Amino acid sequence: MMRRRTLLAATGGALLGSALATGTAHADATIAVNPGTSYGTWEGWGTSLAWWANVFGNRNDFADLFFTTNSVTYNGTSLPGLGLNIARYNLGACSWNSVNGESMVESANIPAFKQIEGFWQDWNNEDPTSSAWDWTADAPQRAMLQKATARGATTELFANSPMWWMCSNHNPSGAAGGGNNLQTWNYRQHASHLAATALYAKSNWGVNFATVDPFNEPASTWWTATGTQEGCHMDPAVQAAVLPYMRSELDKRGLTGVRISASDETNYDTARSTWSSFGSSTKALVSQVNVHGYQGSGGRRDLLYTDVVTTSGKKLWNSETGDGDGTGLTLASNLCYDFRWLHPTAWCYWQVMDPTAGWAMIAYDANTLQPTTVQTKYYVMAQFSRHIRPGMRILDTGVSYAAAAYDASARRLVIVAVNTSTSAQTLTFDLSRFTTVSGGSGGLVPRWNTVTTGGDQYRSYSNTFLSGKSVAVPFAAQSVQTLQVDGVVI
Repeated sequence: MMRRRTLLAATGGALLGSALATGTAHADATIAVNPGTSYGTWEGWGTSLAWWANVFGNRNDFADLFFTTNSVTYNGTSLPGLGLNIARYNLGACSWNSVNGESMVESANIPAFKQIEGFWQDWNNEDPTSSAWDWTADAPQRAMLQKATARGATTELFANSPMWWMCSNHNPSGAAGGGNNLQTWNYRQHASHLAATALYAKSNWGVNFATVDPFNEPASTWWTATGTQEGCHMDPAVQAAVLPYMRSELDKRGLTGVRISASDETNYDTARSTWSSFGSSTKALVSQVNVHGYQGSGGRRDLLYTDVVTTSGKKLWNSETGDGDGTGLTLASNLCYDFRWLHPTAWCYWQVMDPTAGWAMIAYDANTLQPTTVQTKYYVMAQFSRHIRPGMRILDTGVSYAAAAYDASARRLVIVAVNTSTSAQTLTFDLSRFTTVSGGSGGLVPRWNTVTTGGDQYRSYSNTFLSGKSVAVPFAAQSVQTLQVDGVVI
C-alpha cells in the first residue's frame, strides 16, 4: 500500500495530452450526450478480495454491502449496497511448511494479513489430490469468494506472486534487486497452480472463474525481498513465456472456456509498452487486457484503448485502482477520465476495506483488525455502481467529468457527473440527440448527490425536471451527482 500511495502522488497530477486537460469543469457548462457513439456494453464493477477478505471473509454483512444493492445495516446505520458484481480472487504465494529442508523466506516488512496462503505447498507432487496440496488453506478469502458468487458475481483468478518455492530466492515479496524472480524451470508450474485452482474451484466451491491472470504489475521493479506485500517482477519476455503454459494447463483440464487476462500492469503507459512487446501469437492467447489505474489523471488512456480494443479487438478492463483520498473526489474524477478516454467495460477497486482510511471505503484497524469508519468514498462509489449497471451501453458525453449509460429495455439514461472545482456550478445536460425524452411523472428526473467535503451522502432528490430535452442541475463545489432520466428512446 505504501508503494501505491507514493506512486500515485508522483504521477497523479500529470496530464498528458491537451485533450485530457479539459477534464476539470470550473464554470457553468452544457454537456451533450451523444447516443450515436457507444463504447460497448458495461460488464460491471468489482473489487479484489485478497487482504480485506483474508480478514473479513466470514462476514455476511460485508458481502451484502459490497455485492448487493440492498440496504444493509452497519454499526447502526443503513448503507446502500454498492452492487459490485466482479470478485477478483488472489491465489496466494505463502505457506509455512518445509520441503526437503527448505522453507519460505519472509520479508520483515510484510504484515500477516497480507500473507495469502497458497494451495500447492510441496513441489514434489503436482497431483492436486495428494498431500502436497492443502485445499483447506486461505479459508476466509475463499469464504468471501463463495459469498460473492452466491450473490451473482463474476469471478477472476489472479496471482500477486508464484508460490514461494517457485521464486528464485524463495521470497514471495520479490527479488533482492527487484528483478525477475520466477525460476525458469517453474514457468509451467506457476500456470499449473492457477489452472488446478480454477478446476478445483469449479468442482468443489461452485465458482467458475471467467478469467485467469497469472501476473500482477509484473513489469514493475518495486517487488523486492523487503517489500510489504506479495509481488514478483516478470519482464515482458518472461510473461510471453508463461502465457502459452497458462493456456495449455487450462485446456488439458477441460477449462477451454476460461479466458486468459493479462497483464495487470500498474498504469496505462506500462500496459501499452508490455502489450506492444508481445508478438501476434502471444496476443492471441490473451482475451482481455487488464490495466491498473495508478497513473491517476496521467497517462495515455486513449492510446491504450486504440492499441487494445480498436487494433487488437480485445476486451479492456481497469481491473485495479485505488487512491488515498477518502473523500472520493479523486476516485470520481479519475473514473470519469476512464469513461472518457480508456473506455473499459469493467472497473474494479483494489481494496474496498483497508487499514489506511484514505484508501478504504470502509476502514479497519491494522492492529485489532476491527472495522471502523465508512468513508465518503463509499457513497461516491454508490453514485456510479448502483446506477451504471451491467448490460447498459456506455455513451459519449464529450467531456472528462461526466459519464453516461443507457438501458434500452428500461428506456433509461443514467448520467454521473462530478464538479471538481471549489466553486458551485450548474451543469445542463443536452439530450436533444435522443428521439424521445419524457422523464418520469411530470418530467421528473430523480437524482442522487454526494458532497465530498461533507453534507449529502448519496442523498436522493425528487425536485428536478426536464425542460424539453434538457435538464439543468446545480452542483455544489466538489460534489458528485447521478441523474436518472426515464422515457428515453434513441
